[in-house]
Amino acid sequence: MTISLNNIGKRYRYEWIFKGISGTFKNGERWAVLGPNGSGKSTLLKVFSGHLTPSKGSILFEKQGKPIKEEAIYTQVSYAAPYIELIEEFTLEEAIQFHASLKPLLPGLYPAALYDLLALPKARQKEIRFFSSGMKQRVKLALAVCSDTPVLLLDEPATNLDVQGVEWYKNLIRTYAANRLVIIASNDPHDADFCPQHLLIQDYK
Repeated sequence: MTISLNNIGKRYRYEWIFKGISGTFKNGERWAVLGPNGSGKSTLLKVFSGHLTPSKGSILFEKQGKPIKEEAIYTQVSYAAPYIELIEEFTLEEAIQFHASLKPLLPGLYPAALYDLLALPKARQKEIRFFSSGMKQRVKLALAVCSDTPVLLLDEPATNLDVQGVEWYKNLIRTYAANRLVIIASNDPHDADFCPQHLLIQDYK
C-alpha cells in the first residue's frame, strides 16, 4: 500500500490548516506527525484515511501499483482516535465480535484472543460504558492494530494511558504492525519514539 501526497493543503473557510505537503508513504514505514494541539495533525490523518478531501493538491492511494477506488479506501485503513467512539451499550465481547464482522482480524488472531491481549479478563461481559477511559483506549488501540489492513493510523494513541498502558501499546505495535504503513499523530514525541520518519505539521503553515 502506498499513499502519495502531491502539494496538498486543507482550508476551513479562509484559514489554511496546512498546505504544501508532498511525499510518498509506503508499507513498512513508520511516520510520526508531530505538532502542538490544534495544529492540524488530526485533519491530516483524516486526509490519509480518505475521510477528508484536500482543498488543494491531490492524494493517490495504490495497492500493488494499482489505484484504489475512493469508496474502497476504508477497507485498507485501521484508525484509532480519541474522537472515534466505541458503542457504549455493547459488552466487550459484542464490541470485538461486531468489529471483526466488519473488518477481519490479522491472520492467526480471532476475537477470543483479544481478551488475553487486552489483559481485561473480567471485562468480557461488561458494557463499554462502564469501562474507565484507559480501558476504552486499550480497546480502541487493540481493534485498530489487530485489524488486517495495510495502513494503521493512530491519533494521540497514549491518551488516557498510564505508564504500563503506554508500554502495552508500544508492544502491541512491535508485535502486530510489522510491514504495515504506520502513521502516528501526537503532541508528545515519546508516543511515537519508534518512528524514524517525522513530519512536523508546523512546517506546512
